[in-house]
Amino acid sequence: MRLQSLLALTAAGALLLPMAAQADWPAGKKDAYMQQCVQVATQQGVSAKDADTHCKCGAQAIEKNFSKAEIEDLDSKDGVDAKLMQKAQTVVKQACTTKG
Repeated sequence: MRLQSLLALTAAGALLLPMAAQADWPAGKKDAYMQQCVQVATQQGVSAKDADTHCKCGAQAIEKNFSKAEIEDLDSKDGVDAKLMQKAQTVVKQACTTKG
């Protein structure tokens, strides 16, 4: 009986680990990302609805794969690390490109 309880507790803990690894966006950064992302997408001819959907997906992908410090660096005013930007683009593309 104790083994089952231990296994259940271990399984629940394992499911929560990815949630603990997620970073919160620095204050105001997520809203700024969404506004800029939607603006750029709509300027490129994407519908507002599709732009919003894609940008929300991108924001979630960034949140799941980057630390708060990395997210802060992606919006750095003194230059963004090229490798970090490439990683962000790859993560968003993999998470948000529709397969069809």
